[in-house]
Amino acid sequence: MDDDRPLHGVRVLDLTNVLAGPYCSYHLMLLGAEVVKIERPGDGDLARRLGPEPGLNRAAVGASFLAQNAGKKSVELDLKDTADRATFETLLDDADVLLENFRAGVLSRIGYGWEVLHRINPRLVYCAISGFGQTGPMREAPAYDQIIQGLSGMMSVTGTPETAPLRVGFPVSDTIGGLVAAMTIAAALAGRSRTGTGVCLDVSMLETSLSAMGWAASNFLVSGVPPEPMGDQNATAAPSGTFHAADGPLNIAANRQEQFETLCRLIERPDLIGDRRFADREARKQHRAALNDEINTALRGRRAVEWERTLSAAGVPAARILTVPQAMELDQLKARGFLTDLEFPGDPDRTLRVTGNGVLVNGEALRPRTPPPLLGQHNDEFKTTADEVTAP
Repeated sequence: MDDDRPLHGVRVLDLTNVLAGPYCSYHLMLLGAEVVKIERPGDGDLARRLGPEPGLNRAAVGASFLAQNAGKKSVELDLKDTADRATFETLLDDADVLLENFRAGVLSRIGYGWEVLHRINPRLVYCAISGFGQTGPMREAPAYDQIIQGLSGMMSVTGTPETAPLRVGFPVSDTIGGLVAAMTIAAALAGRSRTGTGVCLDVSMLETSLSAMGWAASNFLVSGVPPEPMGDQNATAAPSGTFHAADGPLNIAANRQEQFETLCRLIERPDLIGDRRFADREARKQHRAALNDEINTALRGRRAVEWERTLSAAGVPAARILTVPQAMELDQLKARGFLTDLEFPGDPDRTLRVTGNGVLVNGEALRPRTPPPLLGQHNDEFKTTADEVTAP
C-alpha cells in the first residue's frame, strides 16, 4: 500500500522534540511521507528519555518516544557545526517540508529563518509549531502543554464546580497543535502543486487549543455566556452525561427528543415522558439533577454492558466508561487494524505495539512499516548521500 498513500514521495525534515511536532510528523509518516528526524548528536529527542520504564529511558528509547516515532529515520546533526550545516543544507535542497517546534526565533538565530530556507529551496513548506506563535508579545515565552491548557481556559471548564480547574488527563494541547500542523502541511503541499512555491506556516498551540474548544469558546463569543465546569454532564442537552448502572459507570447521550423517549421506555419509566419538568430539551436542562436521579435509579437493575447493548441497538447513544487497557482490547479496533505490532528497537525478544490514526485509505489502515529509529540509526545513509552530492 505504500505507493498508494497520499503523501508518498514527500520528504519531511523533522527537527521537533517531545510531542506536538513528533505527533505531527507521525501522522505525515502514516500518510506516506518519508520523515527524517534530525536529532542533536548524543542526546536526540528529549522524549527518548521520557516514560515509565527507567531502563528504556536510559537506552534512549523511552515509551514517550516509541509512541509516535515509528516509521521514521534518525540522523544526528549539530546545526552549529560547519560540516553538519552543509549536510543539512543539502538535505534541505531535496526536502518538501521542514518541521520544527523550537521557541519562536530559535531557528532564525542560528541562520535558518524563513528567508534563508526559501532561498535554499523555494518549494519548501516550512512549519513552525510553538506555544504562542512566531509573532505577538508572548512569542518567546516558554510553553508546555499544561501551560497552554491553563491559558486557553481549557482547565477552567474541566472538572466540577468543586474541583475545577483541572488538567485534561492527556496532553491535549500538544496533540491538537500537532494535528492542526499536519492538516495545514498537507494543505500547503496541495497548494504547492498548483503554485510551485512553498509557504511558511506558523502554528500557535494557544490558538489551536482555543479553536478546538468549540462551543465553550463560541457560546461566549456569540452570546456572552462564559462556560462553566460541569464535570461529566453535557451543557447542551439532558439527559447527557455519565450515569450509574449496577456494576459501574455508563455514558448516555439522549440528546434528541426521540432518543429521550426511547430511553424512558427502555428503562421502564415511560411516565418521565409526560412529566412537565422533562417535556423538552430546555426543561430537561433546567431540571437536570432531578432527571438524572430518576434515570440512575432505573439503571441500577442491570449491568453497564447490558444497558450499552440495549440502548445502542435502539438508537440511543450509550457506552461503558473503559480504562485505557480495556479500550485497547475492543474488537472494533482489531477489526479496523488500528494497532500495529513492530520489532522493538534494540530488543528483538520484545514486541512494540503502536497506534494508527483512525483512517482507512481504500479500505486499508495506515500503519508504520518500521519501528522507531535508534538515535543516529540512519547517519550513514544521509550523511554519505550529502557528501556525495557536494563532492567536486
